[in-house]
Amino acid sequence: MRVCRCHHKGTHAMTPAIETVNLTRRYGRMVALDHLNLTVARGSIYGFIGPNGAGKTTTLRLLAGLIEPTSGEVRLMGQRLIPGGGQRLVGYMPDFFGVYDDLRVWEYLDFFARCYGLEAARRRRTVDELLNLVDLADRRNAYVQSLSRGMQQRLCLAHALVHDPPVLLLDEPASGLDPRARVELRELLRTLRDMGKTVLVSSHILSELAEVCNEIGIIDSGKMIVSGPVEMVRRQLAGSTRLRIRVLRGLETARALLQQLEATPEEELPRLRGVRADPSDEAVVLVEVEESGEERQAALLTRLVQAGVVISEFRAQAENLEELFLRLTTAE
Repeated sequence: MRVCRCHHKGTHAMTPAIETVNLTRRYGRMVALDHLNLTVARGSIYGFIGPNGAGKTTTLRLLAGLIEPTSGEVRLMGQRLIPGGGQRLVGYMPDFFGVYDDLRVWEYLDFFARCYGLEAARRRRTVDELLNLVDLADRRNAYVQSLSRGMQQRLCLAHALVHDPPVLLLDEPASGLDPRARVELRELLRTLRDMGKTVLVSSHILSELAEVCNEIGIIDSGKMIVSGPVEMVRRQLAGSTRLRIRVLRGLETARALLQQLEATPEEELPRLRGVRADPSDEAVVLVEVEESGEERQAALLTRLVQAGVVISEFRAQAENLEELFLRLTTAE
């Protein structure tokens, strides 16, 4: 697939694509964004995650230059953003977007290409490339109003790419999409990353982003709680590991021994914080343990086997991102 790529002179390769410094936005007495410090590396997909009302849309509108900060600053591709002057560097796809129902698909993109001053030959080439990119080439002559929700989402993403910006801001792009359309969206995000685009994508649903993002940031009540590579965030936040133990024979023996070790810890074994049954599988025991090395976990397995317990599965099961998200954003 032939795609357009961005080349921006005079910026160092290590300069972040997006950087905010104490970015703050107030609406009267309400603080929508509170001293946000965000850094997004070039060519990455950054998942910006938080519950509804956390400040995600406010942040994206500030990065797009659509509203002015109360204080702090935004830097895009190493350049300080002057309100009203960042649109060439940014492609912004809002969570609620308008389409012109009486236009055909190609006319819709051509209209916005004209708004950016693209000359005729380049407009035609850009429209063709973008329709191929978002897999709408076969619908180029269809009216926008006839497209499904997923197709309209892809068309609006193409609209955000018309002027070939290095940075894309996508606000809840998977909202309202069916499972197949969500998979297609994730694949499209990977394609954009391969093109060299930097993508900041917001969502209140972690599972939409965990598989595709290089980094994530969790925001709540206008404040960044944690930010970094997905696995680093997981390790940083997870105070415990969950052991999943499937027992073929000796289930009651296993439970009794684990409960005994929880009440009376032993130095060579991991410290147990909780023992419970898996509600979806009665043959599985879930054990919360403090962070410990593999040797201690192996010693626990040996102890169970020595007690006559027959085990078919014994593995560490890290707390998933959904659980971390809920724990963080519901904490007082």
